[in-house]
Amino acid sequence: MSDILLRIVEKQKAGIPAGIVSVCTSNGYAIKSAMKHAMEYDVPVLLEATANQVDQAGGYTGMKPVDFIAFIHNIAQEINFPVKRIILGGDHLGPLTRKHLDEKEAMEYAEVLVSEYVSAGFSKIHLDTSMKLGSDPAGEALHISTVAERGARLCIAAEAAFKQRSEKYPAETPPFYIIGSEVPIPGGAQDPEEGADVTSPEHCRETFETYKQVFSKHNLDDAFKRVIALVVQTGAEFGDTDIYPYSSEKARSLTEYGRKNLPFVFEGHSTDYQTEDSLKAMVKDGIAFLKVGPALTFALREALFMLEMIEQEVYYGTSWDASNFRDVLELAMLNNPGYWKNHYHGDARKQYFSRKFSFSDRARYFLNDPEVEKAVNCLVRNINNFEIPISLLSQYMPREMYEFAKNKRDLKAEDLIDMHIGFYLDNYYKAILPDELR
Repeated sequence: MSDILLRIVEKQKAGIPAGIVSVCTSNGYAIKSAMKHAMEYDVPVLLEATANQVDQAGGYTGMKPVDFIAFIHNIAQEINFPVKRIILGGDHLGPLTRKHLDEKEAMEYAEVLVSEYVSAGFSKIHLDTSMKLGSDPAGEALHISTVAERGARLCIAAEAAFKQRSEKYPAETPPFYIIGSEVPIPGGAQDPEEGADVTSPEHCRETFETYKQVFSKHNLDDAFKRVIALVVQTGAEFGDTDIYPYSSEKARSLTEYGRKNLPFVFEGHSTDYQTEDSLKAMVKDGIAFLKVGPALTFALREALFMLEMIEQEVYYGTSWDASNFRDVLELAMLNNPGYWKNHYHGDARKQYFSRKFSFSDRARYFLNDPEVEKAVNCLVRNINNFEIPISLLSQYMPREMYEFAKNKRDLKAEDLIDMHIGFYLDNYYKAILPDELR
């Protein structure tokens, strides 16, 4: 299925809007919803694991690259999603989680990371060396040539890993690469106003030319032909409380330069919470890869909060095992502030609000906490053990209530969760469809 990525680039270069939704999450509910809606819209699904989620040590999910693939295939089997319609990508593969180390240690880690992703069978590889490392001079911007040299090192490791893999799977195509030197921070910007800037055509040109020269110097000309996208700042961004919408006008000089001068397309990060019209405009402008992640777990958290309100109403006055999901999640976040303290600022009340309702959705890091998982499972079980009055659906999940009214079927907690995440996904899948299919 990885050849679909090449066809998207070919269509864009021919002036035909084409794109794909890149679902960047390790959450089972979000992944399952992405697959279900991909089936509904009859499109393939691109699923990406990020370096901090999945790495050679297990990341914060406890999964290595091979484990993530097994996880994906198990979900696909559960809902009868064709494995052949799954494209697997690795996002921000580089020294992201080791940037505090000096270059030698950080890059050695990154080379192993990229190798393990390619060896496992990931076919879309984002080579991200845009971050400064512990040994880089303080107060100086990282030069594009340094970013490109480090990117070439990772590409060499990836190509070697694929050569080994191809001995076992000779029919597989080599990996496609994503490059870039102005890469938005994973999971949303800490200062979204900065992230809302747009990459200049001059920086875009310098990045392309530098990468091309450096890759050629390292005998990576064939690999460079498989670069399908450049990560840029598109102007679309989000943070704790802010959403910055994409503007075709603001990005025009960049997108026109890309359309006329680059052999590949742009990849848009931080597209979470954008409207269907904004996403459609991005695809039309040559931003063909639409990455979304935090918005999907934000939607999951919304659904779980609403289900807990329903749970409290239907079981009120009875003896029952309450899920206490909100309280359990809050305690888990307070016990391990490392995942959110640099993103949520202000006084105690503001931080309390952000832990629950921030667009940055740092709560996603705690959804695989054993106690949080236990609370979610309890909540789902409680909802499924009781027939939800339609009036309660109308009160707490009105959009889902209308879907129920249309389909006239019993809804389980899992259906309601999938439906709510789907409201966010719909914007993406509609944005990448041809006009006649919208």
